Amino acid sequence: MSEKPRHGGHLVAEVLAGEGIPNLFTLSGGHIAPIYDGCVDAGLRIVDFRHEQSAAHAADAWARVTLQTGVAAVTAGPGVTDAITGIANAMYANSPVLVLSGKNPIVEFGMGSLQEMDQVALVSSITKWAATCYDVRRLADFTATALRHATSGRKGPVFLDVPLDVQFSPAPSDATVPRGYRTDAKPQGDPDLVAEAARLLHDAERPIVFAGAGVRWSGAHDALAELARALKVPVFLNSLGRGCLPPDDPCFFSGARRFALGKADVVLALGVDWHFRLGFGQRGVADGVKVIQVDVDGVHIGRNRPIDIGIVGDPGRVIEQLLQSGAGVVEEPSWTGEVRAEEERLLNEAKAGMESDAVPIHPQRFAREIRDFLDHDAIVVGDGGDIVGITASVIQARYPGHWLDPGPFGTLGVGPGFAIAAKLAKPDKQVAIVYGDGSFGLNAMEYESALRQKIPFVGIIGNDGAWGQIKVAQEALYGQGNAPASELDPEAPYHKIVEGLGGYGEKVTSPDQIKPALQRAYDSSVAACLNVMVDPTLMKRSSYLG
Repeated sequence: MSEKPRHGGHLVAEVLAGEGIPNLFTLSGGHIAPIYDGCVDAGLRIVDFRHEQSAAHAADAWARVTLQTGVAAVTAGPGVTDAITGIANAMYANSPVLVLSGKNPIVEFGMGSLQEMDQVALVSSITKWAATCYDVRRLADFTATALRHATSGRKGPVFLDVPLDVQFSPAPSDATVPRGYRTDAKPQGDPDLVAEAARLLHDAERPIVFAGAGVRWSGAHDALAELARALKVPVFLNSLGRGCLPPDDPCFFSGARRFALGKADVVLALGVDWHFRLGFGQRGVADGVKVIQVDVDGVHIGRNRPIDIGIVGDPGRVIEQLLQSGAGVVEEPSWTGEVRAEEERLLNEAKAGMESDAVPIHPQRFAREIRDFLDHDAIVVGDGGDIVGITASVIQARYPGHWLDPGPFGTLGVGPGFAIAAKLAKPDKQVAIVYGDGSFGLNAMEYESALRQKIPFVGIIGNDGAWGQIKVAQEALYGQGNAPASELDPEAPYHKIVEGLGGYGEKVTSPDQIKPALQRAYDSSVAACLNVMVDPTLMKRSSYLG
């Protein structure tokens, strides 16, 4: 029997395998058949979805959980347009994602071929790099180039489309997979600026530390913990930075963020964007506060918020430099105790809701019951509006990459794609989705994907019968009852949809039934859905800023 011919799809797959990438997230398409064939031969698992948006979300989540590039493959035309939302979400989250796409054959360019369109032009504004490879002899190099762009500096998504005839073309006999085509080097900050920052922190009376997504992407979790021990000042975690400091660390703070920002005299911002989640660095910030901003990409330093010291460098390396510069104190400053007192006050204020026995269920009780049931190392995906905001204030991730929300782009529907990728990345961990009833509907058919491929997770819907965040805002603007397009049917049997697909489903109407229902859902060992009825009158515009 003759040896199987090596074609363009093999070259793509061999580069991915050389990176140690184990999965390809996708939705079946004829324009990418050779890529599939190459991945099968290279030993990559093909994980398929019912919508390309979810495949792109899965690649995004894989990157967030593992710090490895996530890879999705989509077919030409509608496959690409369906994936756009997932690509854009990864862009604003700085997730290293490679999206591969098929393309009509070169020989049919401009003839009205099936699903022919200028895909590179479409995605260029939401990727770090986008290109078409026209020759099989360059295909491995183009794939390696895409990965280099995805992982350099501030990470992000890249796009490579490959015409079908290029994929099918025989690989040249001397074709080799590139080696040494990128670096994992992490740049240090300017030593003089680091020394100046260390002095400013040392002389401050009310300093705080903000750790954002840049800390997670740099893998600087241990360095952050060491900095917290040295400075003994309040540390707040933003966005994907959640989990980079455990919630039982004496310097970890969450609820008192507004209080601390309003009084701080020095802010050390590590890998943080001053976007809407932080009031663009303007609202609620103390007058005269000194800002030290650290980012691997200087373009983002000073954006929206004027800075006093801007350090271009990897947050982890800059933390190490700060520690070597002598930043640190012997005793915890009284300021930290002041912020801790405010944190405890806010926690006590929330206890009434968290302990409420009311029916319909108080949203804070909903969140507390989930928190108290889940293992400390569970991975929680937030996919919704207010219910996610409330839950995020109650559930605190203990480990990096264990809280996954859409990020700054605010995309709903990330839940199943994120959960499936997270479970594949960490199969021994519990994975849960906290849903709004609205967001559940966007990609509910991915339960079929999870069930068919035996990838279990538990989705927990906080059902208020509305697009709650929008409804409350519209009624505040235009009057009670004037909130068009914001009502949903609270009696829609979402749990039965999942049951019908072969999963576990259950409706929950009282708070004392949440934990037993969660136990039954996880004991089922299949993808599950709990439809939990929460009090819509207690939902309000979320204060969650992430």
